[in-house]
Amino acid sequence: MRVFMLGWEFPPQISGGLGTACYGLTKALDEIGVGVCFVLPTALPVSGPSGVKLRTTADLAETTSVFSHMELHHLPAVLQPYGTTETYQQALRELGDMEQQAQPPPGPQDRKGPDEAAAMKVLAGTFCTAGGENYTGDLMAEVHRYARLAVELAQSEQFDVVHAHDWMTFPAGFAVAAAMRKPLVVHIHSTEFDRAGANVNQQIYDIERAGMHGASRLICVSYMTRNIITSRYGVDPKKIDVVYNAVEAPAVDNWQMQPIRTNEKIVLFLGRLTMQKGPDYFLRAAKKVVEKFKDVRFIMAGSGDMIQRCIEQAKAMGLQRYVTFTGFLHGNDLERVFQIADLYVMPSVSEPFGIAPLEALSHNVPVIISRQSGVSEVLTHVLKVDFWDTDEIANKVLAVLRHPPLQRTLRQHGHIELHKLSWRDSALKIRKIYDALAAAGQAKSP
Repeated sequence: MRVFMLGWEFPPQISGGLGTACYGLTKALDEIGVGVCFVLPTALPVSGPSGVKLRTTADLAETTSVFSHMELHHLPAVLQPYGTTETYQQALRELGDMEQQAQPPPGPQDRKGPDEAAAMKVLAGTFCTAGGENYTGDLMAEVHRYARLAVELAQSEQFDVVHAHDWMTFPAGFAVAAAMRKPLVVHIHSTEFDRAGANVNQQIYDIERAGMHGASRLICVSYMTRNIITSRYGVDPKKIDVVYNAVEAPAVDNWQMQPIRTNEKIVLFLGRLTMQKGPDYFLRAAKKVVEKFKDVRFIMAGSGDMIQRCIEQAKAMGLQRYVTFTGFLHGNDLERVFQIADLYVMPSVSEPFGIAPLEALSHNVPVIISRQSGVSEVLTHVLKVDFWDTDEIANKVLAVLRHPPLQRTLRQHGHIELHKLSWRDSALKIRKIYDALAAAGQAKSP
């Protein structure tokens, strides 16, 4: 079994949970013998809130062996949803310069075969095309460019199933499946309703809906997401499989809590500073905590379009001394912040799953999560709140900080929680989906 997998981020260059999920899943698939050809855009987000890292010219056609049965292919396309207009335009210009340097002379390899031409026609007719001089238009154009390049790559690869992660890769998955006459699996890690609430981007919604209805099978990360897919996108629930995300098992020594060198208790928010993640509710709860408990520091680790608003909100609340904004953290910096944390809080407004609480538990940090999250479906020994109930969030934060026995109990039970979820179990469920589709030959002709 070999899979042509499409995603827009992969470690070490990540900006959110999708890259972490793709890594955990592909590693587990590799361990059970499933081959993966993972197709990634060359332009990748890095540490800053809007930074884009472009590889060298030689990397435009780079293929990297990651695991025993997995190869990572880089395509020259800029799929970076969290940048600003200025940095995105700069990335496009730099990519254009790189492509000119790397462009081979015209030849027979540039001619499209009949299947590829048909796939491009289907792509144009099914998914909304984009134009214009705005950021959204540029991103949509890159989504379609990525799709065309993916079809070209697929002509030289052998695989049984196409697997596309989230909306930016759905057109590519659709086109590759049509060109190669293979079944398409789309994997829903987040929907436009999660990211934008009621103010959805119609173009993105249309792409999501077309991908969901055009796929042979859907995988989503929680039953909460499954309900959104059936109610908001009109997808038959019989077509959907729920496969939970997981986390890498921690090393034994990671369970030793690092000593804190100050008298302050550390409460951690880790995630994008966007409406979806509820950073404003975190600050409102912080204000209520500080009114009753002074030896505390709230660390907000992440970046996003609400960062300036959150800084101003903290200042207006008089929380300057109690709140620290770190920006986006990764690697050793991420490890360090988990090591000093007494508590992790995820007040997400709409969280399809939520890998960060699992990462916190894997670092022996107790967690508070919103009931409006997919991960709340599978975690039992954690504290749960409604995102909007800042009084209750504050009360639970105070309870953990003031009562060491409660904190110890949450840490001990966190170890049990982690054993309920494993990437291997998730990979085995997905392998069954692949096998069923390949055996039945359910490639859906769009």
